[in-house]
Amino acid sequence: MKSLTLTAPGRLQWSILPEADSPRRGEVLVAIRAIGICGTDFSGYQGKMPFIEYPRILGHELGVEVLAVGEGVVHLRAGDRCSVEPYLNCGCCHACLRAATNCCETLTVLGVHCDGGMRERMVLPAAKLHPCNTLSFEQLALVETLGIGCHAVNRASVAADDEVLIVGAGPIGLTVLEFARVAGAKITVLEMSEKRRSFVSEKYAGVEVVASLIDEPLFQIVFDATGNPQSMSRSMRWARFTGKVVYVGITKEPVPLDDPLFHRRELTLLASRNAQSADFPRILTMIQHGEIDTRPWISHRCDFDVLPKQMDVWMKPSSGVIKAVTSLA
Repeated sequence: MKSLTLTAPGRLQWSILPEADSPRRGEVLVAIRAIGICGTDFSGYQGKMPFIEYPRILGHELGVEVLAVGEGVVHLRAGDRCSVEPYLNCGCCHACLRAATNCCETLTVLGVHCDGGMRERMVLPAAKLHPCNTLSFEQLALVETLGIGCHAVNRASVAADDEVLIVGAGPIGLTVLEFARVAGAKITVLEMSEKRRSFVSEKYAGVEVVASLIDEPLFQIVFDATGNPQSMSRSMRWARFTGKVVYVGITKEPVPLDDPLFHRRELTLLASRNAQSADFPRILTMIQHGEIDTRPWISHRCDFDVLPKQMDVWMKPSSGVIKAVTSLA
């Protein structure tokens, strides 16, 4: 079976893996049909993702087809289309026992801490598959991305009429935008890229889009989705007294904290990691009902066979990538 491995920063290599095993009890054999290319994949490709070690098979935003189910699996059958929850948690640590499975103390994320879905077939825990046969594989591949924004907005307890700033209008920033919009917030997006600003202006009526901001406390909740340490540090300047700052993006660099400002305004600083299991069926239902439409996000597509060539192209700001997806036959 063909797979694609990141052997070192900037180096994707084809390899042949042994055929996937038959599923055991509680497991499912799936065919990978669509893979969303995430900021984590790009960061790993650049050597900037702190949790990725090499070699690694990337790919955690997956739309899959069930090929066979193991003993005891009752909610899935062959032919089902599913979104994959790529967070493999232990179920018994302090975080898991508090229902915070997204930050399990020994969490293993497909395509990050262990090998992911850039291959033709793989065996997965049945509990991590969320079926929905009315959506395309591309739509299913984007559910995990949406979960990031869903969880971040939940973490911040965004309410109607909250004045929210989202820093960065890449895929993660857009997912935050989707759920802040559903919560009824008044939203401003700060984005340096003219192409991304235009995309937000065209697709999201009523959202203010800016290229710069003065350093004033203008917003009750600030989400930073850049993963840039300078931006993350500066985000605090835009938070109002008693406001919240949520780091959705991640960096391996230290983030300077202006402690006098932090204390004077009595800010709340939150990290938001991954998503929770309950977010997946909620998002699937929202897409089915037309509350969320991710189709305009997919700006770039390619077949799996040409993905290595496309990664270098998509890394360039001039490519104008909003979201890229690769498909397997």
